[in-house]
Amino acid sequence: MSGSSSYRDRIYIIKDIILMLVQYGEMNQTALVSFCGLNLKKHKPILDELESNDMITSMGRALGKRTVTIYKPSPKGIEFCRTILEPYEKMFPRKKGTDKKNETA
Repeated sequence: MSGSSSYRDRIYIIKDIILMLVQYGEMNQTALVSFCGLNLKKHKPILDELESNDMITSMGRALGKRTVTIYKPSPKGIEFCRTILEPYEKMFPRKKGTDKKNETA
C-alpha cells in the first residue's frame, strides 16, 4: 500500500459513484471503479450497499464468453445526490489538494 494515497470520506466516494453514473448514464464495473479512483476489492461493498438501497442498479451484459457488470444510477440515487449529497458538499467542502490520484497495483 502506498503511503501517499489520500483518504476520502465514504460520503464523497458515494457521491463520486452516483455523479459518475449520472454523467455517463451507465458504466461497466471496471470503468466506474477506475474513473472514481477506487479499489474494487476494497470498495465493492459500497457498490453492493448502494444497489441494495436502490441508489444504483446493476445488470450483467454478455461480452463474448464473459459477463460484464453494468451500473446505472436509479431515480432514487439521483434524487439523493441532489437533495442530500450536493448540499452536504456545499456545507462541508472537500479539502483542496486531496485530488484523487491514479494508483496502479
